[in-house]
Amino acid sequence: MQEKRIERLRKVMQEQNLPAVLITNAYNRTYVSGFTGSSGYVLITLDRAILLTDFRYMTQAPQQAKHFEVVEHQAKAMETVKDLLQKQGITKLGFEQGDVSYGDFLNYQAALPGIELVPTARLLEVIRMVKDEAELQIMQEAADLADQTFSHILSYIQPGVKELDIALEIEMFIRKNGGTSTSFETIVASGERSALPHGKASDRVLQINEFVKLDFGAYYKGYCSDITRTVMLGKPTDKHKEIYDIVLEAQLNCLANLKPGITGREGDAYARDVIVKHGYGDFFGHGTGHGLGMEVHESPRLSKTEDTILTPGMVVTVEPGIYLPGFGGVRIEDDAVITDTGIKILTNSTKDFLIID
Repeated sequence: MQEKRIERLRKVMQEQNLPAVLITNAYNRTYVSGFTGSSGYVLITLDRAILLTDFRYMTQAPQQAKHFEVVEHQAKAMETVKDLLQKQGITKLGFEQGDVSYGDFLNYQAALPGIELVPTARLLEVIRMVKDEAELQIMQEAADLADQTFSHILSYIQPGVKELDIALEIEMFIRKNGGTSTSFETIVASGERSALPHGKASDRVLQINEFVKLDFGAYYKGYCSDITRTVMLGKPTDKHKEIYDIVLEAQLNCLANLKPGITGREGDAYARDVIVKHGYGDFFGHGTGHGLGMEVHESPRLSKTEDTILTPGMVVTVEPGIYLPGFGGVRIEDDAVITDTGIKILTNSTKDFLIID
């Protein structure tokens, strides 16, 4: 697995005339090497793959990064990078511009005299967009755990319970059932707070006759799932039913039309156009979805500005919503893999308008 990822990276390096690349982003480091420690650097040249880390990981690193030379770096890691580059006669080094601060860049300049530093943009992030079969299997399991969590949490939704207590139960269930943690800080937003797209759980107490919006995911074996369901606690009004039905129509229309070869912009429109048609376009202010993988927000996006073409192996969320200030909001979200002919939906919790008495 790692060998193929190194090969794909080297192909990009050759295209960009880069004899060496230094990887500092933690997700990219794990993706290309398999090493999960908290500290380290990956140095890829056209014929060597080197993992530099410190004393703490000199047992763990060789066990995980099986296709890498593992080197214990000096107190100043860039001194070791300099020595390795000089021994190979390399005078040009790519670095991850999205991960390196200006202060780090100045340190690199000082520590690597005679080395041309070349900023690179999303070399591995682009590769990571397309998941392999092993990744997709893990992501299915993460989605299954999210579905199990949703079924579990329904019995906790009742008047008098705090949003924070529901969020805690979600996290505890995920951890008890194999997850490392939640994919992000769980959103539990009830009543008027359900109109907040990112209304993280608060100490608000659930009340009768209101929406409860749940947005959470399982971080499992290094990958994320992400699901949103909105339920009704008590008796819905006609307005509750109306906006739920519109959001569901928008989400189902997008899922039915997603396929390889379209852009993220086109994917977004499949949901957005439905909401606009019903007169609620001004109350849907975020993108329809985002890429999913090692991070909960990756490329590509399903948004009005995304021109990336969807290809098989990409995983995206589909999560349209309507948010009415002072009333409440609805979002419905699933995770989907782009296939050769359409999509495979990973999350399978019911999207019926659940009414909890």
